[in-house]
Amino acid sequence: MRMNQRKKELLTLFTDITNKTTIVEPMRKIHGTLRDKEAIEREVALIMREILDQGHFKTKLPPRQLAQLVCAYYDGKNDTEIARVLGDEKLSKTVARARVRLKLFRELDFKMPFERARMEELLDSGKTMKEISEELGISPSTLREYRHVIEQERDPTLDPYLERIRDVMEDRDLTESMTGGLANDGLAEAIDITEAELADIS
Repeated sequence: MRMNQRKKELLTLFTDITNKTTIVEPMRKIHGTLRDKEAIEREVALIMREILDQGHFKTKLPPRQLAQLVCAYYDGKNDTEIARVLGDEKLSKTVARARVRLKLFRELDFKMPFERARMEELLDSGKTMKEISEELGISPSTLREYRHVIEQERDPTLDPYLERIRDVMEDRDLTESMTGGLANDGLAEAIDITEAELADIS
């Protein structure tokens, strides 16, 4: 009795979405896609390989780890947490530089103890990094980090690739939202059990 109710709920849901009643094949496709996070990571890794092969990006992180970095960033992890995902907390600085190169910025990246325009003016002045850092009251290494952020923000080289990555990640977010909705309604289990039977329901 409970299963029949689930069938009806499932049919109503997909009929509302697709305006179709013959939904076994489309549903199977959606159901398989909803749970394949590995496929998302592989797709991002392929784009990363393109970037590296074109010589646009130099890092010691291989494509798969860069894909893990992207996914972890979208999951809200900080650089240290992302480094742990990659298997080595000591990679946090490498993660931070790669993240900025991929324009995966955080608010903290732009939180400078001085006016950004002042730093940009000094960088364009021809002064050495040591002179600029002394004038701004920060270390040369911190100045280089801020300069890196600004340079990557301005650099459009990776933009076409990054747009593709954003599309993949937006698809992932939509997928997870759909999966969560199905799970919360108890319909994910119904998909597994009743896929083969729903073709006969009209």
